[in-house]
Amino acid sequence: QVPLVESGGGSVQDGGSLRLSCAASGYTYSDYCMGWFRQAPGKEREGVALIDSAGHTIYTNSVKGRFTISKDNAKKTLDLQMNSLKPGDTAMYYCAADPHYCGWGWNYYDYWGQGTQVTVSS
Repeated sequence: QVPLVESGGGSVQDGGSLRLSCAASGYTYSDYCMGWFRQAPGKEREGVALIDSAGHTIYTNSVKGRFTISKDNAKKTLDLQMNSLKPGDTAMYYCAADPHYCGWGWNYYDYWGQGTQVTVSS
């Protein structure tokens, strides 16, 4: 098992910043693809940012230039720095990990955190 625990969500004004963190425990964390996904009420879960085992990152178009994903293999943490937040970023944010898959298909990820709520008000 690779338990994942998110933290850092909250409520901010339009244009504000938040930093999400995901703490992982388990083996060979550094070999996993890690990602942040989000789900707004009534909408399908969508990928936000991914980082593979080599440290390559990819972002969905709507967050490029505003969000930064990073990981610390020694600490087994995954972070998401979110700047210039918009009301459209409001959602439950989830950390996910998988040893074999690294893409936007959320249903392919084997391990998930419980989620942390991000609310951006105008």
